[in-house]
Amino acid sequence: MGLAFEARELETYMEKIFPQVANDFAIDALSVDAITMRLKVAERHLRPGGTVSGPSMFALADVTVYALVLSRLGPKSLAVTTNCSLDFMRKPESGRDIVAKGQLLKLGRSLAVGDVHMFSAGSDKLVARSTMTYSIPPER
Repeated sequence: MGLAFEARELETYMEKIFPQVANDFAIDALSVDAITMRLKVAERHLRPGGTVSGPSMFALADVTVYALVLSRLGPKSLAVTTNCSLDFMRKPESGRDIVAKGQLLKLGRSLAVGDVHMFSAGSDKLVARSTMTYSIPPER
């Protein structure tokens, strides 16, 4: 199975279904089994002390796997997160976007499982890692 969306088409679709966060994320690269996404860090993503908040990194992990699932299945916007594991490894570097490298571990008929590694832009030091499971709605 190939890609149902190319990177730009996927960004456009996601902007349409989630306009409230359209300016927060960007797709840097997309292939059949992997994606590189970026959280465009702004003031609203920071917690006291100037570091990127945990909820913002959760959102990046979540949208990374969601985008990867959509890239393979097409416009299945009702796919939902059913499980998440998120490990925070170190404080993100100040003043940098967070880059997520995601890969699909499994894409079945009813579940998709993806793994995400997050880094401060320009660094190879792991900031956080996540495993996300998505429920895929049945065909009608």
